[in-house]
Amino acid sequence: MFPSRRKTAQLPWEDGRSRLIPSGLPRKCSVFHLFVACLLLGFLSLLWLQLSCSGDVARAARGQGQETPGPSRACPPEPPPEHWEEDESWGPHRLAVLVPFRERFEELLVFVPHMHRFLSRKKIQHHIYVLNQVDHFSLGALHRFNRAALINAGFLESSNSTDYIAMHDVDLLPLNEELDYGFPETGPFHVASPELHPLYHYKTYVGGILLLSKQHYQLCNGMSNRFWGWGREDDEFYRRIKGAGLQLFRPSGITTGYKTFRHLHDPAWRKRDQKRIAAQKQEQFRVDREGGLSTVKYRVDSRTALSVGGAPCTVLNIMLDCDKAATPWCTFS
Repeated sequence: MFPSRRKTAQLPWEDGRSRLIPSGLPRKCSVFHLFVACLLLGFLSLLWLQLSCSGDVARAARGQGQETPGPSRACPPEPPPEHWEEDESWGPHRLAVLVPFRERFEELLVFVPHMHRFLSRKKIQHHIYVLNQVDHFSLGALHRFNRAALINAGFLESSNSTDYIAMHDVDLLPLNEELDYGFPETGPFHVASPELHPLYHYKTYVGGILLLSKQHYQLCNGMSNRFWGWGREDDEFYRRIKGAGLQLFRPSGITTGYKTFRHLHDPAWRKRDQKRIAAQKQEQFRVDREGGLSTVKYRVDSRTALSVGGAPCTVLNIMLDCDKAATPWCTFS
């Protein structure tokens, strides 16, 4: 009888012909190789996260005819911005960034730190106001989103220390440092011009990002409050700008084209409320000569100072009133 021997279990890739670790190398080499492999896996995971949240992976899959398993996600917020101490050397003007908002938290977590960092690098005194339309029911109906009325309310609620505004979409991030966010003294300045915006390219487009002095916004009587649902309020405001005798300015010398901005909106994930009800189809092409900044009806439910990724902002929870006799399309039944 031969003494029994316990056979050491071999992993599937360890056989007599091929070994992961050559037997002639010391054991510390295996630890080193494991460490390098972990670093490599970590790098690849971060790379995949960046590509997937930016939408590059989804776009590549669609280009190959593959279906993506779910909606693209907003990327994680940037690292906390450096501490910027505003001072007089930054200039005499201060910008109120007005951000109409409703249930877009993923975008907001990216937007606030990005914009604070971007504007601070340009030495522009600013404060970000998140104009959150509070969901509430009126006679069993949910109010639809009203971007223009929120901007009117935000204009009235912004600090007297600010002398110009940016009407700014939460899903549009400036990437080119040459974009001008300075005081628009001579007239409204459309930062997201048609030749730069990734989606909208018609000549009368003034949405996305538009700068105005508070004096010029008052001259236009703000925006019309009649636009419930998505779209068309910018087109009406273009006619208000022209009617007030103001000249519209746009960027020049920007060579980055449609890559000037990063657009976070995924239409497959967040469908926009484009429903047109009854007379709303005709109203969307009419200039509202009576309503606007002077007639907006709202209530600020709460005002909260927040820091998002180290960047300060103020969230205004705004309850908008709607006159169902004048705009029966303001609610979902």
